[in-house]
Amino acid sequence: MSDQHIITGQKIDPAKLQRARELRHSMTPAEKKLWAALRRNQLDGLHFRRQQLIDGLIVDFYCHAASLVVEIDGPVHEKQAEYDVERDRILAARELQILRFRNEEIMSNLNNVLQRIRTACHARANSLPNPDSPPRIGEGPGVGSSDPLPSPPPTRGREHGKGELGSPPRVGERPGVEPNPPFPERGGAGGGVL
Repeated sequence: MSDQHIITGQKIDPAKLQRARELRHSMTPAEKKLWAALRRNQLDGLHFRRQQLIDGLIVDFYCHAASLVVEIDGPVHEKQAEYDVERDRILAARELQILRFRNEEIMSNLNNVLQRIRTACHARANSLPNPDSPPRIGEGPGVGSSDPLPSPPPTRGREHGKGELGSPPRVGERPGVEPNPPFPERGGAGGGVL
């Protein structure tokens, strides 16, 4: 099973979404400490999400680029070991790697925890195919051939209000459609006051 579109391609139970929002606002001290180090792409530019829904489960932290889930285990996890094993099985079916840390590890040795996350992310990111890179020889169109992918057709864009090939349309424009005329000036021939 592919990990592509985990965020946008899943059906979300509104109650689970509300619970994830609640968990974001009531993070444990260990979750807050780790989130302070992961948020805003601070760890080697890697983007993490907190309290992310994946297949109906709420995971503590998730890095899509590395297909990595980071779970923080507090005292409650000692009582739910079987549940955690089932969660890990579901996540592994998505080809996600799961790293688990105890609260004490985060609170006492955050640098070691961050290094382990960094190492796992880079190892995973380097081993996963990049969907934006061209296929290797033998992959893609004409499997078995070394033909490169055909170039996409030029897009119709705008240059000084005229349709030109090669430049993409500006934000708010549709290809091949003239942009809206500018608003009439105040008191001008086009109308009244806006």
